[in-house]
Amino acid sequence: MFNLATKLSRLARGRSHSPTVVRLFSTKLHHHFKPNPVALQMIDYAFSLSRSQKSDESYGQGLLVLEQCESNQHDGNSKGLVLLAMSTLLSERGNFLEAIEKLNTIKDLKVSSFPLRVATMEALAGLHLELGEDDTSSVIADVCLNDLDANKPELDDGFGSLNARARALKGLTELVQGNTDSSQSCFTGAEDNLGIGNDALSYAEFLHTTRDFETAKKLYENVIKGIPENKDYSDPYNLAAGNMVWEDILLAATCGLGQLESHMGNFGDAEEILTRALTMTEERFGSHHPKIGIILTCIALMFRHKATMEHSSSLMVQEGLYRRALELLKAPQLETEAVEQSKVYRKDIIALARGGYAETLCVQQNRKAVGEKMKRWAEGAWNNRRLSLSEALDLSKIIIIDARISRAL
Repeated sequence: MFNLATKLSRLARGRSHSPTVVRLFSTKLHHHFKPNPVALQMIDYAFSLSRSQKSDESYGQGLLVLEQCESNQHDGNSKGLVLLAMSTLLSERGNFLEAIEKLNTIKDLKVSSFPLRVATMEALAGLHLELGEDDTSSVIADVCLNDLDANKPELDDGFGSLNARARALKGLTELVQGNTDSSQSCFTGAEDNLGIGNDALSYAEFLHTTRDFETAKKLYENVIKGIPENKDYSDPYNLAAGNMVWEDILLAATCGLGQLESHMGNFGDAEEILTRALTMTEERFGSHHPKIGIILTCIALMFRHKATMEHSSSLMVQEGLYRRALELLKAPQLETEAVEQSKVYRKDIIALARGGYAETLCVQQNRKAVGEKMKRWAEGAWNNRRLSLSEALDLSKIIIIDARISRAL
């Protein structure tokens, strides 16, 4: 544990993106925690208020409600619950560093509920993955697994599901880094305890990348059908936060299923499912959120795949989708230097969209020069360790966009 804490501290000092110091919990654990009903009502009200207008003002009002709620809580578990909710609202608006700060604050509290702690670590890892801070995410997952192992006797029957969730988190961090074998070892043995949340979704994505399409499809569909209608914080075992909440799980599973249908050549189903994902994203985040750009990229890639397989042309459709996606993703100018590229959020998706866009231009003689310039930028920004950009755009390879963490797997 000491070595792990030292590693975390070293990682934190080496990061300039975010003020992350992952502190280890020291309070004795238990998994029996009954949330404060008043806190639950205020959290629900804050979410409704924030999402009613989907504006900076409405989210600011929601956060004020939660700040008041947090100040009125008198134990670590209840305070931690409210901080989880605050991190979710902050991450929805793209305020990742503030969301991470709220989650790190939970480490200073006397939080004894292990489901709450697992949700905290899961959210932290998810946000760091979205920021491209993969090493930090991997170590956070290690901490979560280490905590679980140390408290296994106290968790009794609750250990299996929490352990599966933590192992799936570690599997996701390995998959992001291109370590397919390591990712598989995380999922092996945990399949029987998978729920219908982030753990099942991450396993579906692993199976998808390794071409077990049939099993991946079943898991995607199980997640979509199994998402609880009541997505509040009343059940500690359903706790989630940041970019790993139930709504994001449902969106990512729908997006994953649409991509899978495209990879299987079922383009009619793929278009219908990805269009549904687009509608869900607009309803959840508004029509100008970067997440819209992620779904549009998936749709553009689907049309590219369809055109290639059917020997047809959809250049104008693809070009329009890529262009709009890059606008929403706030892609930097092509003149952006490599040093500045490292600071770009959702760089995986931007590089993939820009690479696909470049292909549509390069086949047009009068636009080939611009396409080549765009291609060079995309190749320079692409840092996926499993596939090169050309391989990611090659139909013989499988690349998946995870809409939760805005990364290409």
